[in-house]
This record gives sequence, C-alpha cells and structure tokens, in this order.
Amino acid sequence: MNKSLLSLCLVASLGLNAQVKKTAATTPTKKTTAVSTVPKLLQTVVKKGNEIVIPYKKYVLANGLTIVVHEDHSDPIAYVDVTYHVGSNREQQGRSGFAHFFEHMMFQGSKNVADEQHFKIITEAGGTLNGSTNSDRTNYFETVPSNQLEKMLWLEADRMGFLLDSVTQKKFEVQRATVKNERGQNYDNRPYGLVGEKTGEALFPKGHPYSWTTIGYIEDLNRVDVNDLKRFYMRWYGPNNAVLTVSGDVNTADVVKLADKYFGSIPRGPEVKNMAKQPVVLTENRYISYEDNVRFPMYKVTYPTVPSMHKDEVALDVLGEILSSSKSSPFYTAFIKTQKAVSANSYNYSRELSGQFEIMVRANAGTKLSDIEALLNQTLAEWEKTGATNDDIKKYKASFQTELYNGIATVQGKGSRLAAYQTYANNPNYFKTELANNLKVTKEDVMRVYNTYIKGKFAVILSCVPKGKSDLIAKADTWKMYERTIEAESAEYKNLSYTEPKDKFERSKMPVAQPSKLVPLPNYWTAPYTNGIQAIGITSNEMPKVDIQFSMPIGHRFEPFNKSGLAVLLASLLEESTQKHSAEEIGAMLERLGSDVSFYATDNEIVMTVSSLKQNLDSTLKIAEEMLFMPKFDQEDFDLVKKDQLDGIANQATQATAIANNVFAKLVNGIESNLSLPSNGNAETVASITLDDVKAYYKNFSGFNAVLAINGDIDQTSALKKLAFLNKLQNVNTMPQAKYKLPEIDKTRIYFVDKKGAPQSEIRVGAMSLAYDATDEFFKSNIMNYAFAGAFNSRVNYLLREVKGYTYGARGGFYGNKFAGPYIINAGVRANATDSSLVDILSELKGYTEGGIKQDELEFTKNAMGQADALKYESPFQKLAFIKRIVDYNLEKTYVSKQADILKTITKPEIDNLITKNLPYNKMIILIVGDKASNFEKLNKIGYEMVELDVNGNKLN
Repeated sequence: MNKSLLSLCLVASLGLNAQVKKTAATTPTKKTTAVSTVPKLLQTVVKKGNEIVIPYKKYVLANGLTIVVHEDHSDPIAYVDVTYHVGSNREQQGRSGFAHFFEHMMFQGSKNVADEQHFKIITEAGGTLNGSTNSDRTNYFETVPSNQLEKMLWLEADRMGFLLDSVTQKKFEVQRATVKNERGQNYDNRPYGLVGEKTGEALFPKGHPYSWTTIGYIEDLNRVDVNDLKRFYMRWYGPNNAVLTVSGDVNTADVVKLADKYFGSIPRGPEVKNMAKQPVVLTENRYISYEDNVRFPMYKVTYPTVPSMHKDEVALDVLGEILSSSKSSPFYTAFIKTQKAVSANSYNYSRELSGQFEIMVRANAGTKLSDIEALLNQTLAEWEKTGATNDDIKKYKASFQTELYNGIATVQGKGSRLAAYQTYANNPNYFKTELANNLKVTKEDVMRVYNTYIKGKFAVILSCVPKGKSDLIAKADTWKMYERTIEAESAEYKNLSYTEPKDKFERSKMPVAQPSKLVPLPNYWTAPYTNGIQAIGITSNEMPKVDIQFSMPIGHRFEPFNKSGLAVLLASLLEESTQKHSAEEIGAMLERLGSDVSFYATDNEIVMTVSSLKQNLDSTLKIAEEMLFMPKFDQEDFDLVKKDQLDGIANQATQATAIANNVFAKLVNGIESNLSLPSNGNAETVASITLDDVKAYYKNFSGFNAVLAINGDIDQTSALKKLAFLNKLQNVNTMPQAKYKLPEIDKTRIYFVDKKGAPQSEIRVGAMSLAYDATDEFFKSNIMNYAFAGAFNSRVNYLLREVKGYTYGARGGFYGNKFAGPYIINAGVRANATDSSLVDILSELKGYTEGGIKQDELEFTKNAMGQADALKYESPFQKLAFIKRIVDYNLEKTYVSKQADILKTITKPEIDNLITKNLPYNKMIILIVGDKASNFEKLNKIGYEMVELDVNGNKLN
C-alpha cells in the first residue's frame, strides 16, 4: 500500500524513475570552521492521551545540523539515522548515478576509521547497518545495542567531516565495479528490470532529474573519476544539509551533548535550497516497447500526477488501492478472476518534485497487449459508472490504521519516519498532518483525482514482450529515446574547498561502549490444547494489536512426490471462497476490519497467520475459523490458483537466481527427495494436481505437533478462549516422513547450466550438512562460519566484493531446521569474473580449512554475535519467531544464556575442528548458472570434473 510520504521513509532507491528540473546553481562557498555553541531547542512534541504520535525533541547546531531525538525504553537498543537531502535529482545529464555511487564510498573508511572498518565496527558492536539512495535523499542508518550509541555518533561524524582524504582511486575503482554488479543484478539481468528506466526516460522531459534512475547509466559511471565524487561530497554533504535522528533507549540530553561534541565542529557546507516542483505535462500518448528475457508480456501505463505532500496525493493513493488491491477490485475481477492475466496492479508514486500513477498488467503468455489495453479501458469505463464508494473509503482507512501501527512497531520504524518528515517537510511532526489527510479523504476526492489525472489523459504506454515477440506490443512506438546530453560539470562544483574540523578532544580514539544492559527476554506463557496443539504467547500492550501464527507440520516434504506443489496450492485455495462467502466477500470483510488472514506453505509446514487490531480480533478470528474449517473447494477457484502457481513456475524459468536455487536443491537432496523440487512444484507435478488431490490432502490437517504462537495486547486466558475453535482439529499424526537416501558426494565437481548471454553468473558451493540445534554442533558451526562467510566483512564477501569488485554480495550459511539442511555459499558475479570468483571461493575454503580461524576473527565473532542479542526481540515478528522456536525445538528459556556461555568459552581448536568437519572443500557441489560460450572452457581449466545440466537439473549428453 503506497501511503504517500509514509512510503518515502522506507523506499530504498534504485529501480524507480523520474523527477524534475533543478534550481539555479548556487554559488559554492568555502567552508569555514564552525564554532560549537549550545544546541538550540526548536520543538518538543509529547503524546497526549491516546493520540497516535511519535514524541520527540528537535534541535539545531550552529553549523546547521538538525537533530531529532525520540526516546523509547522498551528495548535496550538505539537507531541512528543520518539523512542527507541529496538524491539522484541533484545530478546532471550525463553524470547520473553519483548520489548512489557516493553512498557506497561512505562505507570505505574515513580519517579516523580505517579502510573497511565501518561495517566491522558496527557488526562487532552487535549492530546492523545499511545505507540507501533514492531520487530525493541519501540515508545511512544503524541499529545497535543502546550502550554503543556514542560509537555510532563518532562513526557518522567522522565520515561527514573527515571522509575526503580517505577517498582513493583504488577504492573508487572497486566500488565502481560493485555498483556495476548491482546494476547487472537488479536491472540488466533481471526480468522486467529495465521497465522503470525506460518509463522514466519517456515520461519526463530531457534533463529532468527523474528521467534517469538512481543507479544511473553504465556509460556515466565509466566517465567519472574520483575527483568528481570528491566535489559531490563537498557540495552536498555538509551538516546544514543533513538530519541526525536518534530513536530508542537513549537520554535526549546525552544524545544532544554527544552530537554537539562529534558533529559541532564540522564546518557548514554550501547553501542548499529546496528544488522547485517540476510537474510533467504530456501533449500526446507516448508508446514505447522493448524485448526482454521474460515469459509474460507486460503492459504498463504511466500518468503524470503530483509531488508528495500535494493535496491530491492521498486521494491518488486511495485510487490505486481501490482499483487493484483486493479480490473485489475491478482489476482483479477483469484480469485475474477471468484468467486473462498473471497480475494487475495500480498505485500512485509521488516524490519530492513530481509524481506518477502506474497501472501494470502482466498478461498470459502469447497475449497481444493491444487486447490488454482494450480490456483495461473497458474496465475503467465500467468502474466509472459506480466509482469509489463509502465502503471503499472505509476499507482503505482501516487498512491504513493497521499499516500505521506496523510501521511504528520498532525504533527504526519510528526513527526513519521522523528523519523523512524532517527532510521533506521540515517538520518531524508531519506524521500528524499525514494521518489527518488519510483519515479525512472522501470518495468525492477519489473521483475528482481520477477525472483530473487519469480519465482521458495522456500517458506513457510501455510494452515489455518476450524476445522475438514484437508482434505482441500494444501499438507501434510513437516515441524514441533522444540522444543523451553530456553536460559539463556545473558551476556549483567549482571553487569548492575542504577545511578539516578542529577539535578540543582526541577524535582518533574510538569511544568505548558503556556497560551493556541486560537484554530482557520476552516473558511467555505456554499451554497445550487437548488435540495436541502447543500454544505459546507473549502479552504486550505496546500497541493495540494482536499477531498470531498457527503452524501444522504438513508441508512440502510430506506431500506425494509426483504431486509436488500440493501443499502450496492447498494453502492458496484456503484464501479463496468458503462455504458461506465468496473470496471477494472474505477479502472485503477483512479490509473493513483492517485485518489479515493468510495461508502459506513451506518445506515443513502449512501456516495460517492472523493480524488484527485488538478491537477487531473477535470478528477477525470468526473469519479465520471459517476459512480454516469451511473451505468451499470450488472448481473455478481451484483453476485460478493452479494457473497462478503454474505462471509463477514459468516465470522462475527465466530467472538465473531461481534456476540456481532449484538445481542446487536437486543436486544436494537427491532425485528421490521432495526437496529436489521447489515447494511450489514444477510444471509437470502441478499440472497433475486435481481438486480431489487438494481435498484429500486437506484431510491431513491436525493438531498433532502443531504450534500456536501469539503476540500482542491479549492475555493467556483470553487468547486460549478466543482460539479454542482450533480444538476441532483431529489429533492424529497424519504425515509420516518419506524415507529416502541422500546422495553421496565422493569428490568436488562443477555442474554447469547454460543461460545464454547472461551478463552475470550465479554461483553455489556447498553440501548437505546439519539439522538445527540451539546449543550444539549447528549453533557452534554458525559461530565458525560467521567470520568466513556469514558477516558482511567475512573473508568471502570482503574478497569478492570489496577487494575484487566481482559481486554485489557473497554469503554462506547453514540452512538446517528440524531436518538436516545444506551449507551453501552463494554469489551473483559478473560474467567475465566467473572463473576467478570460483577460484577465490575455493581458495578461501581451502585456506580456512587448512589454516583455521584467526584469533582476531574469533574475537570479532564473539563480540558481534554476543552483543547482537539485544536486537532479536523487538518487533512482533521477532517475538513470534522466538516463541515458536521454543516449542519447535523443546527449548528452555535458558537456551539464550547457554548460547552466550558457549560463545564466550569456545576456543580456536574447537572452531578449527568444526571447519574441518563441516566445510569439506574436497567434497562439495559447485553449481554455475551462466553463459556457456564465455565461461565453460575457462571453468574447465580449473581442474574439476565438469557436468552440464539443463535448467531443470537433468544431465545433458
């Protein structure tokens, strides 16, 4: 659901389009040393009664840095966010991708933080971190145990004020390669990956800063040098163009004092003015098309609309929801229910300078998009006759309220919103304005914006069709991409200079963390139902909301092998009609409540999830009971969900990542195992499933070994009473596990799947390994793997990403659960580095096995994993996962303290023994999915036996 500025808080760049003109260039000024004075309090917001608000205090330093602090002492963690009001909309033609590229450079060390130490310091502190760039802003954020706050402020200040001399040509080249890999992985090598870029080019005028994507063009990235980025930093990364937001278990006075200490001496940067709004006006429809490695042709129509915070933004958001978000929506009825398309979606996407309303339909294979266009126009014309209704508005507002609570359930959720509101609205309390705007929207508003921006208006109409299928496009192209202008560097980048901050303390010394606080584990209750269900719950009144997860051990691994995908299909069918209500009626009932009841299947389980506001829980559970116990199993519904599942399987066949995951699963589990096939099955097994098969499998539903996990504003007695209807399930072990033999790996081999012309290769290296345990070999092996392939700065990722620039990311891990699972190293690498990447992975494996873990790696692992415990129990999802694990593995609450003891006392010899035992580099499966013409012979020279497979993992002659 696209909720105006609320959505901008979390939109993390890349893949989006377009925006507008720049303001006139400001004259750069030389930075002058700021004098640190007492921070000025600008605003205090407190909560009154039961109002929905995020309390905070807002300050400003003498150098212009805005500070926003929100206190939340429910968990001993803190969120730190520095948002700079610069995105790709500040770039010039021919110089795209700078903002995002610079985001990467900000993690490469600064004067007092050594190369590659930023990630390591935060990870070792038990924290998580990232950065993101979109068209309008760049942010850097970390969530850490609250005793580490000062260290985070020191780190952020060091890269704000002391980065420049640490930006070297070598680092620049590595990160340029990394950004190219990111573009290849997320755009060029992904089905439909260029849809956004091509839409933006056609929608926005030449030179409009939204006419290029945040990641930019490869040729622009190739054109720049390290000095270009240095000037970008000096122009936009001053404290007066930034917001520091701290949220969590902190003391406001302490935060402000520390912020003044570390940021106060950083000189003010050049003046930054807000950019003028740049609305788009089209004078005709612009038809464009391109061919891609896709199965389903896509029709996309994009109308120019309004920027964020415009009075019409919310009504446009609601329009998008009404047209496509539910099973009673006109698009679902016209395209999905009739089985004429794979998906149909609409949404409004407003940004700081301009906005756009998008409608996207993925048609069935072979469908002419001119037919989709005609059906879309017909559907809109029919909908106009009734238009938005009061019931539509009621459903929207209920869903909005629920999503609002979900969005502020964590200190990161609250902190990121405060940062975004301050950045875009100069008011962290814009939350209150946006809440009011969403709750006062009317059906008349919706119809007004429909008539103003959509009905009969010009748009960009894009056709994305399978390669060689140009006959499927909606209409011949009426617009062609212009020749891009390569602008000279703007005058605002001239005469910039850097003045290093002057301090009265020793900045080179990293602050020592405060004593760590005791991490309070959630208190939980347990109770059995009479039919074998084990119930466990946490009572929490932080929000008036309840989340429930009910899991039955009857997933993919238990279904008949020749009917693989049956559990997934059954779960999907449970979301359709019941014996009392149609799927559309069920969906509408839940929407009015702002609730959700969903079903899904995994390898091991079929799961029902329930999410509801406290005041609507009884009504929501009544619907959940009906869906669970009274499915209609209608043939028309069955045909619909079966088609959807087959469409998903067909779509995966074009994706290198999905091919690699599926083929590796077949190799590691063996052809006799259900897990040799994905949980949604393959085209053959799903095609064979009948409605009678689904009905028969449904009879296996049982309370035997089922787990009911509950978290929220409800006590044990009430929870057990309200969910007592689950006692109607039988208490029978209906799912004996199939017996099969795992394949034996006698030596390391390379298996190769050809994906012709792929600009990237997918690599998988691994073998079958351990089942999960909390305090034994599995847990200890995860300790062993952390420094090798588990952390961002682990050996594997550091070498392939940060040193070589081969990949956007490489990780490895153990994937066991109640059953043995594999150890897998995975990476997507650029095609021309496939053999080199594999050699490096294998070299690291061999070196780790033969040389063991280094003492400093072991200390890093102990610190990182030990302190990370503070972050594990905050969100509703984390709490549900914690208590479900307690039941799944019959754990005592003390298992957490036992893990801490193991972590403290485990020795290098113990780790080295685990490496030798569980990373058998001479008996591993290696899988490569990539372009055979450019890679096969080079891989063959590495010296391992080569086996060629098709996309389904079958051997080729």
